[in-house]
Amino acid sequence: MKPQYFVAILFATALYWMYLLYSSFLMVMTIASLLAISTSNIQSYFEHKLNSNLLSAMLSSFLLALLFFAPLGYFLATLSVKLHTVDKMALLSLQTNIRHFLTNPPEYFVFLKPYATDIIKEADINTFTSSALSMAGKIGAFSAGFLKNAFLVIVFYFFAQYNASHIVSFLKRVVQMSVEETTMLSKELSSVMSVVFYSILVTAIFEGVLFGIAISFMGYNGLLFGIMYGFASLIPVVGGALMWLPFTLYELSQGNQGSAVFIATYSIVVISIIADTFVKPLIIKEINTRLLKDDESSMNELLIFFAIIAGLSTFGFWGMILGPAITAFFLTILKLFEARTNECKSYL
Repeated sequence: MKPQYFVAILFATALYWMYLLYSSFLMVMTIASLLAISTSNIQSYFEHKLNSNLLSAMLSSFLLALLFFAPLGYFLATLSVKLHTVDKMALLSLQTNIRHFLTNPPEYFVFLKPYATDIIKEADINTFTSSALSMAGKIGAFSAGFLKNAFLVIVFYFFAQYNASHIVSFLKRVVQMSVEETTMLSKELSSVMSVVFYSILVTAIFEGVLFGIAISFMGYNGLLFGIMYGFASLIPVVGGALMWLPFTLYELSQGNQGSAVFIATYSIVVISIIADTFVKPLIIKEINTRLLKDDESSMNELLIFFAIIAGLSTFGFWGMILGPAITAFFLTILKLFEARTNECKSYL
């Protein structure tokens, strides 16, 4: 047996056992790596200012936990506590009000009455209560699992940032590609992921703040529901409606038609039309302009949009990071093939 074949067998065996060993951490490590790629410019800025790789990685990890995971952790913990302490009599009162609203809707909601009849026949307070309690248990379990994964993401993210230069240098030596090709691959992926990450973060915060301010004037927890709206807005097209529509129906069921009209009108006009349709593209364009000096490194915004949708439907919450990353990686590989094909043609 040739020595190179023996080494290849050893490598394949080691790779298989490494997969078995770390399979439960692969998703966490992948997300941490992609987040590190997305925020590499922040790491570079901190290194320049602090002149310390360790302090820069620690500060980057702290900011990621503060801006991304802390709000979601607060939302999951608060919602879990609220659902566990829900009063059955309050649920009964709420169901009674909703039944009354559905059976005697205002004139502008008369078209809902045929559908409401079927809903009322199938619904009862025991089903409603058991569903709420079941949801509370699921959210509690999800909260615990998410906080554990979030902690692991932060840990792996720190080590990815701290060892980034060594990892990149090692991969360039190991991968059978030219320096130009590896540079192109890392540049393309880093550029696209930076735009995606910052666009998602800024627009979610912006729309969440707008909704939280409005809902706080109605006596609700503006921080909690602002965070919920921010994460709901990550779901294209229908994300915002998942938040404002239940509030509108609840206020209508309580007889507060003015509040219901306000929250629906405000959410549709101010957030969905003005903020999401006009302001959001300006934010993405500004981020593109500041981060991408080279137009060849950019990815079409419509393609990013569909990549996020596909990622969310395939991988769940983390799909908003994985979808664009996989798409950008695939398109970069196509560019490499194109470059090699043109190079081969030039020799002919």
